[in-house]
Amino acid sequence: MFSKLMRTLSDPFRRSIRNKLIFTMIILSVIPIVAVTALAAENNRKSMETEVISTNLSNMKWTGIYLGEQFSQLNNLVYTVLISPHLNDYLMSIEGSRLYNQFAAQKNIMDTLNNLFYSAGNHVIGVELFLKEPSKLFTISSNQNDLESSTGIPSPYKELFEENKDFIIQSKSGDNEEFQLIRSINRFENREKLGGISLKIRWSMLDQTLNLIGRGEEHKVLIAGDDGSVLYQPFGEKPSQEIMDQIKQTTEVQGYFRLPGEYVFYNTIDPVGLKLITIIPTSFINKSAQSTMHFGLIVGAISIVISILIAILLAWRTATPIVTLARSMQGLGIIKETEQLPQSNRVDEIGLLETKLYNMSYRIREHIKTEYSMNLEKKTAELKALQAQINPHFLQNTLQMIGSMLFTKKPAESYEIIRSLSDMFRYVIRDPNDLASLKAEIEHLNNYMLIQTQRFSSKLSYTTDFDESAMACSIPKLTLQPIVENAFFHGLENKPGSWELSVSIICEAAAVRIRIRDNGVGIREDKLADLKRRLNHQNGQVWTHGNRIGIQNVASRIRMHFGSAYGIAIESAPGEGTTVTVTIPNESGGEHHDKSIDRG
Repeated sequence: MFSKLMRTLSDPFRRSIRNKLIFTMIILSVIPIVAVTALAAENNRKSMETEVISTNLSNMKWTGIYLGEQFSQLNNLVYTVLISPHLNDYLMSIEGSRLYNQFAAQKNIMDTLNNLFYSAGNHVIGVELFLKEPSKLFTISSNQNDLESSTGIPSPYKELFEENKDFIIQSKSGDNEEFQLIRSINRFENREKLGGISLKIRWSMLDQTLNLIGRGEEHKVLIAGDDGSVLYQPFGEKPSQEIMDQIKQTTEVQGYFRLPGEYVFYNTIDPVGLKLITIIPTSFINKSAQSTMHFGLIVGAISIVISILIAILLAWRTATPIVTLARSMQGLGIIKETEQLPQSNRVDEIGLLETKLYNMSYRIREHIKTEYSMNLEKKTAELKALQAQINPHFLQNTLQMIGSMLFTKKPAESYEIIRSLSDMFRYVIRDPNDLASLKAEIEHLNNYMLIQTQRFSSKLSYTTDFDESAMACSIPKLTLQPIVENAFFHGLENKPGSWELSVSIICEAAAVRIRIRDNGVGIREDKLADLKRRLNHQNGQVWTHGNRIGIQNVASRIRMHFGSAYGIAIESAPGEGTTVTVTIPNESGGEHHDKSIDRG
């Protein structure tokens, strides 16, 4: 079911290059825009994150300063009692003064505490003074003005004595109404703790300052003690224990850290050492960046739509000529197919073009092959008619030489010449194949050179150097003997003095090179250039020259059989002789004729 659905969805793209091109261009145009839009949105979020962090760190710093000033004011209230002479008089009266003096000192202390309470403002809801000796607790509030003897150290002051602290702030767990600011009373000489002074204060006195950083229910603003406990949180859910443990472990005065889903900022409040904490959810930063992100997404969506339209237009205009050509090729059929051709795996217009063009090229190749074969057969017939003739001049000279040898030479020598001439006739006439082995061609050349050596024995020197591994290679018949005949006719006959002719065969990896060198008169530069030009620009024509098989004929036949990579090269200089190099493939057998046709 799924595969059928996938085929249904992909079929329009498989069968039409236009649809493929449209889809590809849409992908190429949309992906960069989506990537840029997403990157811009992420950069905007990071920029907003940096701004929020910077702003909150600044707000935390100034809010901490303001809170510190408020706590300093509260400390100043306590200091007014600590430096009061009435407190000093009362402490001295305890140490042996008369009862009357003690009563007067107590009244002065009560008056001092009342003055402190009523001058402190509405946020101070109570004042206490505890003296360890003689265990007296003074209490002043809106509904209480009392002095009582204590049987032990009250709990708020017990921590001062047990932990030897000079200052503590206490708040009942979950109490967001009030807290106690407690400071110890120490003897000046030895810092012995004599008691403590406590102010009961409403937390609400800090709300106006805390509102500088509070931004609604999403934020959590709280004040924590140095032990990691929450002392005051005006609103919001209580923070997790993980946050409070990490706050407790921090040693920096100010900073922030990030947890999954929220940012935690903290600052130490001087001079009380409490921690001011603000917790901001990550969603707040994302919401702050949403408006900019929405604008970017709108711009990105518009850009995507425009890009899709442009991609469709360009793809449509680009693919239209290909589709038109493919439709034109559908009706193309020159010749009825005669064999099964390999089919393209594509089913779109390109696949149709591939199949039709392959069919066309195959038929054209077959047509060229047929024409080439007919032309080759015609030229081969012409060549064989020419091959059937032995140069009358050479035949006449040979017969005259045999006649003279009958009277001057031994019969065996005359017979050897007659046998060589007979083998030459047999090689030319009886063998119907146009290709022969290199060994047979060399034997024919040796028969020819035996006759020529006998004719010019006084001045002709003939040497050979053959690589026997190349003797099985195929070569067109009458390739070497016409070249050697040309060497006599054009090079040696006009040269006075001794004649030298050498034939060497060099076997290489892919080719066999046959070099025929003479020390004749050579070829002039202009004639040599013209000859090379004609050898390098042959079109398959079999050249003949009167009764003689010319060197161009030999080169043309080699090219027709083995291809343009093989043939004849000539090097010559006037007065220095001529070197003709014949190059044939290094392979044996009788398949070269078919290979040459396929190359066409």
